[in-house]
Amino acid sequence: MAHQVLTHASDAPHSSAPVPLPVGATVADVERELVLQTLASCNGNRTHAARVLGVSVRTLRNRIRLYTARGIEVPAHS
Repeated sequence: MAHQVLTHASDAPHSSAPVPLPVGATVADVERELVLQTLASCNGNRTHAARVLGVSVRTLRNRIRLYTARGIEVPAHS
């Protein structure tokens, strides 16, 4: 299920404008999209993405491991 959650992931925590969220999406869906879009905007840099998201690198690494185990493509460090 592909939803466009954010226009730019790094804008979300700092933006004063509301970010449109898909009706019917679960919290897990929204979280996954936020993580993946943030990783993409950080060129796959997990340390930077974790800082932007406000989570530990370990938490981010665990999410990435979960996503890859489910066959979800995760942006790699470029």
